[in-house]
Amino acid sequence: QVQLVESGGGLAQPGGSLRLSCKASGNIFSIGTMGWHRQAPGKQRELVAVITSGESTNYGDSVKGRFTISRDNAKNTVYLQMNSLKPEDTAVYYCNANVLFGQATGVARANAWGQGTLVTVSS
Repeated sequence: QVQLVESGGGLAQPGGSLRLSCKASGNIFSIGTMGWHRQAPGKQRELVAVITSGESTNYGDSVKGRFTISRDNAKNTVYLQMNSLKPEDTAVYYCNANVLFGQATGVARANAWGQGTLVTVSS
């Protein structure tokens, strides 16, 4: 079983910054692509950023040049540095990770999701 726990959400002013973290725990053998998605009220969940195990990155158009995704493989953690925040960045942010892990019946792979952390951008 794998758990992802996000932290770092909260209230920020327009133009401000926040840094989100997401740590994976469990009997983990390896983690492939990790990413962040977000869902604003009344809208569908959308891709924010992803990072592969080789640290290639891809960003949603609305955050390019403002957000940076990174990972620390030793800590099984992915980060999202959010700068120049806008009110339209307000959303619940979810991390996800493609994880190879051990369980009683053997080795399994899962696309795990965190519970989400709320980011509110408002003056």
